[in-house]
Amino acid sequence: MGFETLLGNEALKQRLSAALAKGQLSHCYLLSGSEGSGKHTLARLLAAAMQCTQPQKPCFHCAQCRKVLDGMHPDVITVDEPDKKSISVKQVRDACADLYIRPNEGAKKVYIFPRAQELNPQGQNALLKCIEEPPAYGVFLLLSQNADRLLPTIRSRCVELRLSPLPEAVLLEALKNRLPQADGQTLLSAARNSGGCLGQALTLAQENASLLPQTADFAAAYAAGGSGALLRVLVPMEKLKREQLRPVLLQWYALVSAALTAQNGRPPLRREAAAIADARSAADLFSAVDALRQALALLEANVGPAHICGALFVRLNPLS
Repeated sequence: MGFETLLGNEALKQRLSAALAKGQLSHCYLLSGSEGSGKHTLARLLAAAMQCTQPQKPCFHCAQCRKVLDGMHPDVITVDEPDKKSISVKQVRDACADLYIRPNEGAKKVYIFPRAQELNPQGQNALLKCIEEPPAYGVFLLLSQNADRLLPTIRSRCVELRLSPLPEAVLLEALKNRLPQADGQTLLSAARNSGGCLGQALTLAQENASLLPQTADFAAAYAAGGSGALLRVLVPMEKLKREQLRPVLLQWYALVSAALTAQNGRPPLRREAAAIADARSAADLFSAVDALRQALALLEANVGPAHICGALFVRLNPLS
């Protein structure tokens, strides 16, 4: 089987297959690429290959492969705190201490850092001590959307695997297989607006399959250009919880971004985006994209929904 299930990236897959055949895999890989580019898929495949007991690695059938791919292998450890903005030094140190306990049942102990860019300098320095001279069974897989945020001393000890954008035809075929009920225009728009990343294409296609009520109301109000209608959309949203507001703002951001790209000739994700593109100027849309990006950043910084909605009204209101 090997790495065939990773879409595209043929040169990278050939490189890894050759290294596996020669038994020359590195003890530390940096998997870099934008969100949805396949870093997590590649990390699972690499971890499975390192534990696989069959000649063709990963085989997907042996007990070791199945445990890795099911997320149940005791020697494949994810180092992350998804509820926190950054990964603590303590968690890195705990992983480094665990490294010197031999594997339970696998050939390797694999430590996956899914957000390596969120390691602060102290955490990276703690990690550096582990990856400089790990035991023979120790392996580190560092996933990062922005490899430049890692210290040069970390990067110099990693083999970087940079994932490339997928061709449109490959994306479309994958989307059709995963979303057989979606219409062709939605899939084509998602593929063209995804930056070549399957994960982003899937998110775009799924998010735009049905709009949230607030998004449908916003699309109509913003295309119409009246401040009263926009105010009627935003005021009830002030009472939403942060986790309820985020998907709404993400849909608004995707919709306005699609309207902006539609003015440059790309097919819009939805008819609502086309209506906004026809009704608003490029300057309006640039301002709206920036306002929504800032709103999402404020939300991540724990700013209250009421403040965010008020700020959005000022930025989006054509009469302000």
